[in-house]
This record gives sequence, C-alpha cells and structure tokens, in this order.
Amino acid sequence: MTESTTAARPTALVVGGGIGGMAAAVALQRVGWRVSLLERAPEFTEVGAGVQLGPNVTRVLRAWGLDEAVARVAAFPDRITARSALSGADLGTLPLGARCLERYGAPYASIHRADLHRLLWHAARDRAGVTLRNEQWVEQFSDDEAGPVRITTVDGHAEHGDALVGADGVWSRVRQLVLNDGKPRTTGHVAYRAMLVQQQLPQHLRSSQVTVWLGPRLHVVQYPVRGGDWMNVVAIVDGPVPAHPDDWSLHASTADIEAATAHTCAPLRDLILAAPSASANAEPWRLWALADRPPVSAAAQMARGRVALLGDAAHPMRPYLAQGAGMAIEDAQALATCLAFDAEPVAARLARYADMRWRRCARVQAGAIRNGGIYHATGLMRLGRDAALRALGERVMDRPWLYSYTS
Repeated sequence: MTESTTAARPTALVVGGGIGGMAAAVALQRVGWRVSLLERAPEFTEVGAGVQLGPNVTRVLRAWGLDEAVARVAAFPDRITARSALSGADLGTLPLGARCLERYGAPYASIHRADLHRLLWHAARDRAGVTLRNEQWVEQFSDDEAGPVRITTVDGHAEHGDALVGADGVWSRVRQLVLNDGKPRTTGHVAYRAMLVQQQLPQHLRSSQVTVWLGPRLHVVQYPVRGGDWMNVVAIVDGPVPAHPDDWSLHASTADIEAATAHTCAPLRDLILAAPSASANAEPWRLWALADRPPVSAAAQMARGRVALLGDAAHPMRPYLAQGAGMAIEDAQALATCLAFDAEPVAARLARYADMRWRRCARVQAGAIRNGGIYHATGLMRLGRDAALRALGERVMDRPWLYSYTS
C-alpha cells in the first residue's frame, strides 16, 4: 500500500458509528485497511425502526459473509402489496420470495434497524485492525498533502490516518467541515413509527408481507421484522416540523396519529388503533421529521482530497424507495473496492469512489422524491396512480435498475 502512515496497512478514520460507519469498517477491513471508528454517542446503538433490504443490499451482505447473521434476525416477505388507504382495495402486488431470488439472485429482507446495526457492529468489532471508540465528537480535521489526515475531537483527542470517511448521518459534522453547505432541508413530512408484537395483534391484522397503504397526503407501510415475530409500522403524513427536527426518537401522541388516519379505511384504522396494546415499547409511537438534500449533482459532493462522505452524510434521502440504509451499504462496498486499488494515491482512489457512486445515489434520491409525490397524491393524480397500479401492478412496482446493481 502507498501513502500509508503505518508500515504495513493504511488507516481509515471513520466518523460515525451507525449502519453506514459500521458497514464501512467491515468493508475496509476486508481489503486490508485498518479502521479507527469514532462515534459521538456513549453507546453503539440504533433506534427501533425497521429497514427494508432489497437484493442489491443483501447481495453485498452475502459477499461479506453476513448472510447467515441476517437470516437469523430478518424476515423475508413474500410480496409487496399496494392498497388504497381510503377503500382498502388492493391496487397492485410485487412478488418477492422465490421470484426475487430467481430474478436477482438474492433475497428481499426486512429487518429491525437495531438488529442490522448489531450484526454489523459484531462483524466490525471482531475483526483485527478495527478500533471502535465512543463519545468522540469530531471538531476539526486537516488534510495536508505533506502528511497524514488528522482529526481532533472537542476534548482534544487527536488521530491521524490515510483517509477520512464521514459517515455521521443527515446532520453530518464532517460534511460541514468539507462542503460547508448548510443544514439539510425539512420536507414537510413527519413520520410516526411503532414496533408491534404480532402475537398481541388480532389474527386478521398479522402479516408476513410488506403492505403500503396509499392515501391522500399520507401513506403507511407495514412489514415483519425479527423473523416475523414483530411488525414495523411507519405512517408518514404531511405535517408541521417538530421543534427538534434532528431528533430521531421524539415521543409521539397516540391521539395525533389516530387523528391523522381517522379518514382511512377500517383495516388500516384497526391496525393504528391496535398499536398501543400490541406495542413492543411502553409508549407505542415515536416521531421524526423527514429531512434530505437535493440529489447529488457532482462527484465533488462525495469526496474531496483524502476525505469521502458515505451514506446519509453524502446523500440523505426520503424513505419512499426504502433505500437509505441500502445506499450506505453499497457505498461501503464501493469505497472498499476503490481503496483496495493501491497503485493510485488515496485522493485518486476516493475520487474514483465518488465518480462510481454519485449518479446512482442521485437517481435514488430523485426517485424517492418522486415516489413521495405519488404516494401522497390527491385528486386526479391519485386516481391515475390507482388506475396505473391496477392495470400494470408488478410492471410499475419492480425496479430492475435498482435491484440488479452490483458495485
């Protein structure tokens, strides 16, 4: 390896210990890099939301040897069904299960975010050359071509390495140090989420599939996690921005979410009303404001010099394609692929990573924004959406360009 600050192996400084940061640690260690990961929180934990992993993502996790770990904690839905939130009618279905394996060579999974984070954390923690540190708030960095990349934390701790990876989320400190482009934008949508124990739900509300309820100015998605024992429910509605838009885990009023869905069909209302008695938590609902940035418009927004951005720090996106965590994992694989090519300077390798990723990430960001408009459509647009789903179903719900991707 060239440009290394160590005799044998170069070192990546990874800022952020969420899904993206842990994925980067696993991927980089696999290609011979040392990793020093710094997380500002006192513990390595994730909040209790669900994550959908398309075959483009499970394919990467399988390549990292994590498919069995995923299988132990995930669910594997047999289909995605779109339903009208007003009438309850089925609008369209995308088969998953065996059909997904046949078409894309990898499964479609749904998993508790904390379970995905935990298995990545275990994989990173157990690998030689990976150091994980908590309560490390990065304050500054320097990227002097004459020496190593250096970072300094608010308490004066300093580290140096060969590359810096900002994986510190939507409100990324590293991004601001590199790009200085201000805060992410709030979208005008707020999300309520709940984790329900399926055995505590009435039989007719239990489900092993992904269901997306589409209704004017709102949509609700439900799917199994933890081997199907739990159900993740997320309701996204047009609404005012909370006082703390950067908080992912605000307590939410049960009355508010029940009022927001009061005009929907009986099966959906039944699910929302059942949440308090079936909740896996003492308080059933959490709330967060959706924030994003415009789609990436150039490679320079993902890497400059020996500093790269990854996941939500690089391309925060709305959840309407269920690809936020997936894009971070894809990023980690691409970053490792590029940094393994040691015939080039590190800055050139990171530029290669950014060039490889920015157009795809921009396409997913734009697609998620477009889907949000479709999901929350009103009037004639809503009627047209429902008619298209009824007529075309799988043909408009499947996304080969997304699911067949390999980095």
